[in-house]
Amino acid sequence: MESQRKIRKIFKSKPVIESAGVHLKRAFGFGQTRLFDPFLLLDDFRSDIPAHYQQGFPWHPHRGIETITYVLEGDVEHGDSMGNTGHITSGDVQWMTAGSGIVHQEMPKGGQDGKMEGFQLWANLPASQKMMPPRYRDVKAGEIPKVTLDNRVEIGIISGTVAGTQGPVKDIVIEPEYLDISLPENTDYSHPTTPGHTVMAYVIAGSACFCGEKEAFSYEVEGVNYFDMERGAFLGNETLAVFGDGSHVTVSTGDEPGRFLLISGKPIGEPVAWQGPIVMNTQEELRIAFEEYRQGTFLKHKEVET
Repeated sequence: MESQRKIRKIFKSKPVIESAGVHLKRAFGFGQTRLFDPFLLLDDFRSDIPAHYQQGFPWHPHRGIETITYVLEGDVEHGDSMGNTGHITSGDVQWMTAGSGIVHQEMPKGGQDGKMEGFQLWANLPASQKMMPPRYRDVKAGEIPKVTLDNRVEIGIISGTVAGTQGPVKDIVIEPEYLDISLPENTDYSHPTTPGHTVMAYVIAGSACFCGEKEAFSYEVEGVNYFDMERGAFLGNETLAVFGDGSHVTVSTGDEPGRFLLISGKPIGEPVAWQGPIVMNTQEELRIAFEEYRQGTFLKHKEVET
């Protein structure tokens, strides 16, 4: 039965400083795992101030999650304990499955004009996959298909399938869909979604109205901006909407174009024990992970010099 999803919550991204001093905006993160299951965190690291990002994310561990980095503009150098080195640049994606454990670094370099634009999404792994062998996927911009619907709606497909075209990232346990969608002004679009999956949209340019919701009234709880919705609000840049259940999401633009990331995945529904870069199911598993890191037994794969 067809049913339109409705907006459940809306968040305005908040400035935070992470790692060696990277200034970024966090759309959601720690403490919101039930609402966003299977996703854990979405960071927006767009900046034209090199001092705000060039210190980067030096060597650090991960276990129990996947990290997905999508670069719109600029360069990010990376390396990891499996021996992967290189860089991703405008339009590229780095999809890293930490699994049983990996140590890596990500160092944003920006472009020639000093601009750095990108996003990092963390996805959880179920208990059965927490200790899987780590793997790394470097997806170049040219590998990401783009489709145009009704000669108006442009969609870049990182993972998932649109109009019979499948994205390059496959075989992921949470069955994710990760799309970069652009609509010109005065355009309506309905996107099918899998009932039972968590679905969210993060606006990255212009504005868009989702699900026919119009008026927005904001309030704040523990330093986080929320919005209650009535009919017709256009959500602007750096705003995230998470939707209730249903078979499709509708979106429309007004007098300006809109661009947003549409992300969905199958909820895991398991306990979450989270500390820093490690996400497990129990506090005891967290304790073991950090103890192994201190003792030098964290990596279950053979470390390769980088």
